[in-house]
Amino acid sequence: MLAAFTFNTAENLPVGLLERIAESLQVSLSAVGLLVTGYGVTVAVSSVPLAHVMRAVPRRHVPTGVLAALVASSLVAALATSYWPLLMARLLTALAQALFWAVMGPVAVGLFAPGVRGRVIGALSAAGSLALVLGVPAGTWLGRRSDWHMPVALLAVLGFVSLVTIAVLLPTSPSEAEPAVYGTRPDARRFKTVLAAGTLSATGAFSGFTYIVKFLGDVSGFSPGAVNALLVAFGVACLVGVSITGALLDRYPHSAMTAAVTTQAVGMLGLYAAGANPVAAVVFLTLMGGALGPVFMTSQNAMLQCAPGRTDIALAANSGLYNAGIAAGAALGGLVLPLAGARGTFLVGGLLAGGARTVLLSGHLLRSGAASAK
Repeated sequence: MLAAFTFNTAENLPVGLLERIAESLQVSLSAVGLLVTGYGVTVAVSSVPLAHVMRAVPRRHVPTGVLAALVASSLVAALATSYWPLLMARLLTALAQALFWAVMGPVAVGLFAPGVRGRVIGALSAAGSLALVLGVPAGTWLGRRSDWHMPVALLAVLGFVSLVTIAVLLPTSPSEAEPAVYGTRPDARRFKTVLAAGTLSATGAFSGFTYIVKFLGDVSGFSPGAVNALLVAFGVACLVGVSITGALLDRYPHSAMTAAVTTQAVGMLGLYAAGANPVAAVVFLTLMGGALGPVFMTSQNAMLQCAPGRTDIALAANSGLYNAGIAAGAALGGLVLPLAGARGTFLVGGLLAGGARTVLLSGHLLRSGAASAK
């Protein structure tokens, strides 16, 4: 959980420190923005190849190596005095994170009975969501009051604590001997359905969320201070959504993802339709926030069940496509913004989320029909 918190904080921390980093390194804001975009693209492209290469390595060694890379890259970033070393450090962190989300799910759930694996995935996801509620705001606050290098150095400290804990306490076993190395109910059709729905959902979410600050200011009429408070509330809603879904995931593994995607669609379409009303904007923003984390969490849990092969490869594919959806959503929103404004980005995002719901329901109907035919 600490490692998940640290990785997600590292991924998103530059968002809150764009101006400070740009000023310190004397580069443009768009160049600093590449620290975030390049990170996501690296995760998307490298997740499956890295998981495939490392599939035979004993599982204690993989998280240990991944966290060692996080510590090293964070130290390099904290000491960087020019742009290119910082960019290289960020890409190394992205490679480590790509492998982290592929292996930590099977490693963590393999330590517990199958009946509580949903709660284990929920705990990891809650820790990741806490990064948006606590890690990034705290790092932004510290970086603005001291120097942006300080919170980056603290990430190395957190990563080192996780590294030592896992290196000392996690059992060593061959990867093939891990209890969760293969799905509990392999289903190639469901696997493809979840991948498609998750990618559509991520694309939809970030086509709007990338421009949420502009939407809340221009459409809803909130002041900059109120927008900052609403972003914190969005993160809290995400954490609450993950916590509630995690508690129910073992009982309702199939319907949980459909419920999360549906809530996302309602939130985004509601913002498009009624976002000019401040009260309605808060309500629908909360719905969207409450769905964002659970969508990815439920898709990860589904991978542990329906993976047609190894779960680490399935989780890597899911993480890679989700990050590809994030990048595609940001690009799509950028195309829609000058044509239809910030409201238009949420219309497109809501329709894509609705499409993800349709994919899930179609997959459920196909499985039900196949079962009836048998």
